[in-house]
Amino acid sequence: MFLLLIKMHEIRKISVITVALNSQSTIKHTIESVSSQDYSNIEYIVIDGASTDWTLDVLSHCNDKIDYLISEEDDGIYDAMNKGIRVASGDIIGILNSDDFYYDNNVLSRVVKVFEDTNCDCLYGDLVYVNKGDSSKTVRYWKSGEFKRLNLRRGWMLPHPTFFVKKEIYNKYGLYDTSLTTSADYEMILRLLHKDDISVQYIPEILIKMRIGGESNASFFNRLRGNNEDNLAWDLNNLKKPRLIRFLKPLRKVKQFFIKPSI
Repeated sequence: MFLLLIKMHEIRKISVITVALNSQSTIKHTIESVSSQDYSNIEYIVIDGASTDWTLDVLSHCNDKIDYLISEEDDGIYDAMNKGIRVASGDIIGILNSDDFYYDNNVLSRVVKVFEDTNCDCLYGDLVYVNKGDSSKTVRYWKSGEFKRLNLRRGWMLPHPTFFVKKEIYNKYGLYDTSLTTSADYEMILRLLHKDDISVQYIPEILIKMRIGGESNASFFNRLRGNNEDNLAWDLNNLKKPRLIRFLKPLRKVKQFFIKPSI
């Protein structure tokens, strides 16, 4: 009976999608982070955007750890995520980008348990940004906190790499809006949690470590474009836009540089 109860928690398949482009220096660590998870029912999908460095060579050496791999040109990171979601066969979908890795080897076990215990539609947790050259050094701590719809109107956002969603939710409410180049994840959160009011749970633990960098923070122009797209995300969902949202959302990030995780 005890073994049966353990296996019941592994019946539900979780699909992990890694989107990569010229990620030769980090992709192996990301793959190992997935393969070292203590949860067995994982489908691992890698969507490469036709990398021109040694990424594909690294992937070929890790082929036994990958269930689905495609390398072809795409229309950006969110188009690649959508490709992964479409082919995913898991009940739950998580996205782990090629600069990211799981905090420890039982993250996915804890994620699945929360889905099973609460029957939620999605969940999220906390994230730390780490030094690109030394992943043991924390640069920024994103402590999400419990979800409140009002907080979205005050600039709140959850860390997207910690966001796990049932496949049926994507089937019902749609994929990432590829007309947005840096804020489709924010638009997805507004759509699912604010507009469509799906059920959500918060895991008050660090789930992901992310190396500093990323498309939306790569330059002043990208940050400005992201800020404009954040505003557009409200319009796309026919939601009444908070007057100061353009300023509130970036201001919420400031405290992340001063608080430290209690670990």
